[in-house]
Amino acid sequence: MSSVPPGAGWPGDPATAETPVARTPAQVRRLARGVPLAEVDARVSVCRACPRLVRWREEVAATKRAAFAHETYWGRPVPGWGAAEPRILVVGLAPAAHGANRTGRIFTGDRSGDWLFASLHRVGLANQATSVRADDGLALVDTRVVATVRCAPPANKPSVEERATCAPWIEAEVGLVTEHVRVVVALGAYGWDAALRTYAALGWTVARPRPRFGHGAEATLVSGDRSVTLLGCYHPSQQNTFTGTLTEEMIDDVLGRAAAIGHP
Repeated sequence: MSSVPPGAGWPGDPATAETPVARTPAQVRRLARGVPLAEVDARVSVCRACPRLVRWREEVAATKRAAFAHETYWGRPVPGWGAAEPRILVVGLAPAAHGANRTGRIFTGDRSGDWLFASLHRVGLANQATSVRADDGLALVDTRVVATVRCAPPANKPSVEERATCAPWIEAEVGLVTEHVRVVVALGAYGWDAALRTYAALGWTVARPRPRFGHGAEATLVSGDRSVTLLGCYHPSQQNTFTGTLTEEMIDDVLGRAAAIGHP
């Protein structure tokens, strides 16, 4: 079991000892429906529906990385975080084993988060440039960050089955905030595909042929008289940032564009 039981006092923990726990894909589908955003977050944070991911996230939390050996790891699924009525939605892949799986807040405590939140700060969508722990005072401006898969996966690669099992959580979350969202930033091809799948599942129309991911790519998602702009951004992974595939200017261009669309 996680070293941080729900309701144990972890900063920002949305769950309590009474929060219902999904242990099968069918239970995920049932528990994701018909509840407000705060309760979706709570139910996400205690989910145990993917046995391989549960074993891995808890093994990492127990063995730890040497640099964090003195810390208690979250070791649970990581809910979305940020504004409850976001105009900008950022969609990533999954928590990092020693990042959000350690800190309990998406993108917090790893190099990818360093890049993401620093850029959000530079374009006016975060109150500070650093993100090191769940109670460090970071706040987002009209922005919410979500992961497609909510548990840290081995080798950062969730299976197709795990992605499908987790999908009702992001569908529920996006469905609850979509009336406010004006722009979605997809981090990497995985985030792009997840955004397209999620909006399609919610009944939105996606252009045909299916828009292809690329850094700076744009697509329009439509529902009735409403539209949302989808923007592609290379994922701020160490592989991309160390090699120069993604630079600060490049990520600022995309997130700055998102800020401009979100605040016309």
